[in-house]
Amino acid sequence: MSTEGSGDLYAGRIPLGERSLRQHTARGTIVNAGFLAGLSFLGLLKAFVVAAFLTPDDYGIWGILLAGIVTLSFLSELGVGDKYIQQNEPDQRLAFDRAFTINLTVNLAFTVLMVAAVPLLAVIYGQPEVVAPGLVLTLAMPAAGLLSPLWIYYRRMQFVRQRTLQAIDPVLSFLVTVGLAIGGAGYWSLVIGAVAGTWSAALVTLATSPYRPRLRLGAGVRDYLSFSWPLVVANLNRLVVVQAPILVGEWQVGLAAAGVITLSGSIIAFTQKVDSTVTQTLYPAVCAVRDKTELLFETFVKSNRLVLIWGVPFGLSLLLFAPDLVTYVLGEKWEPAVGLLQAYGLISAFSHVGFNWDAFFRARGDTKPIAAVSTFSTLVFLAVAIPLLAVEGLPGFAVGMGVYGFSAVVGRTYFLIRLFDGFKMARHAARALLPVVPAVGAVMLARLLESGERGGVAALAELGTFVAVTVLATVLAERDLLREMIGYLRRARGGSPAPVG
Repeated sequence: MSTEGSGDLYAGRIPLGERSLRQHTARGTIVNAGFLAGLSFLGLLKAFVVAAFLTPDDYGIWGILLAGIVTLSFLSELGVGDKYIQQNEPDQRLAFDRAFTINLTVNLAFTVLMVAAVPLLAVIYGQPEVVAPGLVLTLAMPAAGLLSPLWIYYRRMQFVRQRTLQAIDPVLSFLVTVGLAIGGAGYWSLVIGAVAGTWSAALVTLATSPYRPRLRLGAGVRDYLSFSWPLVVANLNRLVVVQAPILVGEWQVGLAAAGVITLSGSIIAFTQKVDSTVTQTLYPAVCAVRDKTELLFETFVKSNRLVLIWGVPFGLSLLLFAPDLVTYVLGEKWEPAVGLLQAYGLISAFSHVGFNWDAFFRARGDTKPIAAVSTFSTLVFLAVAIPLLAVEGLPGFAVGMGVYGFSAVVGRTYFLIRLFDGFKMARHAARALLPVVPAVGAVMLARLLESGERGGVAALAELGTFVAVTVLATVLAERDLLREMIGYLRRARGGSPAPVG
C-alpha cells in the first residue's frame, strides 16, 4: 500500500523512520515470517516428537484437556487487543490501561470458570484422571492476562521487539515438554510445558512494558462491547468445532480416536499460526488505511498470494506423504491417523484461500460478518461432520471436515464480494493451484513407475522432487510478486529499486 507523501498521517501511530508504510509492512512481513514460521514449526515438531513418546491414549487425555480447558480460553479472546490497535485516541496511556484492565478482568473471570469446569469435564468424558492436570493447566490463564503490553509494540509495528518477547513461551514450552516427555512424564509433559512457557513470557513482558500498567477504565468501554460481541459468537462456534469431535470420538470410537483427532488438528493449528504471520503484520497498517478501499483490496490480494505460495503445497504434500509420515516417523501405533491427516492436509490447502478476510472487517470495525460466517460453517459442521463421525468413525469425520472447510470458504467469499467489488474467488484460488500441479504430477508419475517394496529412500526422493518442482513453478508463476517483496526489503535497507506491479 503506497503511502509516500503521507508520513504525517501515520507519524503519531507508527514510527516509520525513512520508510513508507508499504516498505515498513513488507519488512515486517519478513520479520514476522522468520519468527512465527519458525516458532509454529517448533510447535508442530513438539506435537510429533511428543507423540513418539506418548501412547494414543495419553495423547487422548491431552486432547480432552485441549478441548475442554484450553479451548475455553477461546471465549476470553474478545478482540480487546484488536480494538486497542484499531483505536486512535489522543491519550494512548489511558487507552492501553483500559484495554489492559478489560483483558485482565476477563482472563481472571475465565480462570474461575475453567476451575469449575474441570470436574464437569471428567464426568462428561468419564476420565477422572483429567482433573489434576486440568487444574494445573488453568494456572496459565491469569498469565495470559498479563501479556497485554505486547499490543503496544504491535500497534507501533515494532515487530522485532514483539516477536522476541512472544518467542519466550513456545521455546521454553518446547524444551520443558520434550524433556519431560523423554523422561516418561506422559501427558504431564504437555501440561507443565504449557504453564511454564506462558508464565515466563508474561513476567518478562510485564517487566519490560513501555507503559506501567494500571487498573482503570474511563470512557469508551461500550465501543469494546460492540466490537467484541460478534467475536464472542465466533469463539463459541470455534469451541463447538474443537469440543464436539473429541467428545463424540471418545464416546463412539474410543480414547485413541480423541488422540488421532488431536494430532491431526495440530496440522490445522500449524497452518493457522503461519497464516497469522501475514495477517498480524498487516493488521495495524490496514487499520491506518481502513477507509481506502482500493488499497485494502490490493493488500488483501497480494497478502493472500504470498500465503498461498506455501500453504497449498504444504497441504497437498501432507495429502501425498501422510502414509510415509506415519510409517517412518510416528510409528504403526498411529496408523489410524493416516486418512484424517490426509484429509486435514487437503483442508489446510484450500482453507488458505481468503484466509485473512476477517482482519479487513475488524480493521473497519465491522465484526458482524465474522459471527455470521462462523455460525454458518458451524451449523454445517454439526449437520455433516459430527453425524459422519458417529456413524462412520474417523473416515466419515474426514469427509465431514472437508465439507465444513468448504462451507467456511463459501461464507467468506460472500462477504468479500460485498466489500471488494469485482473480486473473483474462483480465479484467485485457481492461480494458487497452478504452480503445485506439476509437482503433484511428478510425484504421481514416480509412484506409477515404482517397482518392488516402497522404502524410505524412495519417499524422501519423491518429497525432494515435490519441493523442487513446486519452488521452480512458483518462482515462474509469481516472479513479479516475489521481486516486489524483495524490492521493498532492499529499499528499507537503503537501496532504491523500483517496485513491480
